[in-house]
Amino acid sequence: MNNSLLSLASILSITLLYSAPLIYTALGGVLSENAGVVNIGLEGMMSIGAVVGSIVGFYIGNPWLAFLCGGLGGMLIALLHAIATINFAADHVVSGIAINLIGPGLSLFLCRLFFDGAAMSKSIPYENKLPILFGKVFKSDAGAKGISRFFDIVFSQYASVYIAFIIVFIVYFILYKTRLGLRIRAVGEYPKAAETLGVDAYKIKYICVLASGFLAGLGGASMSLAVVSNYRETLISGQGFIALAAVIFGGWKPQGAMLACLLFGFAQGLSVFLGSIGIKIDTNLLSMIPYAITLIVLIAFVKGSRAPSSDGLPYERNN
Repeated sequence: MNNSLLSLASILSITLLYSAPLIYTALGGVLSENAGVVNIGLEGMMSIGAVVGSIVGFYIGNPWLAFLCGGLGGMLIALLHAIATINFAADHVVSGIAINLIGPGLSLFLCRLFFDGAAMSKSIPYENKLPILFGKVFKSDAGAKGISRFFDIVFSQYASVYIAFIIVFIVYFILYKTRLGLRIRAVGEYPKAAETLGVDAYKIKYICVLASGFLAGLGGASMSLAVVSNYRETLISGQGFIALAAVIFGGWKPQGAMLACLLFGFAQGLSVFLGSIGIKIDTNLLSMIPYAITLIVLIAFVKGSRAPSSDGLPYERNN
């Protein structure tokens, strides 16, 4: 396989790897905001998911249990956001900011608690990480040439990557093909009208916010169980906000958010690839690429995006 094809395969492989955590988190944002609750606390929820995943992964040694626990950790902190915004009609943005302050602080505390005061968890053994799927489907070895080697590089991905794309389909099906999805969208557009038809707006909002936290927690756990092998203080550095940007860029739809995450993942993959081949560019500039693209995309597309009508508006039921 020539160098250009090898380079393209490497970039695409890294793109898929780095897109998966964003996809999980963005799908959580899609669910929450379609129910009318703005969730800018995705970053904090990802942080909790990452540290819980690394703790369970290291001490229990079961990556699937660790992955699930990461999601549950994100859901637990999402409960705080749900109580504040739904029961107490708190400002959604202020509550989200609070979650983004609590999440990283609590994550660091848990890391120090379980790892002898260290700000970085111990590395999870390779065999305790999520499995890699389709690594040898094309039966190519290191010396193989051509398209089989290309596919082998691109599609040798952790299970979390493939699960992320499956969940895109599931969320799409729920939102647009089920009665629950219709109720979610109705609550996001006009909760008072939905309640006149017997829909419990509070219950729907709770379901979606908790699901949002669970998915964001999975996104964080996929960082510590697949992308890297441990938790550290800087592991979740802006991914939650990039996922939130993907929700807006994707028009609050799961398929649109997925495409946006692939774009941002490609930016991350490009920066990692350029750094790995020794191009003489300042590492800070390389690290800026995903965030710069996020800003450019938001500036270019945010005007044409329309959120659900009641998104971010406190709703108080008239008893």
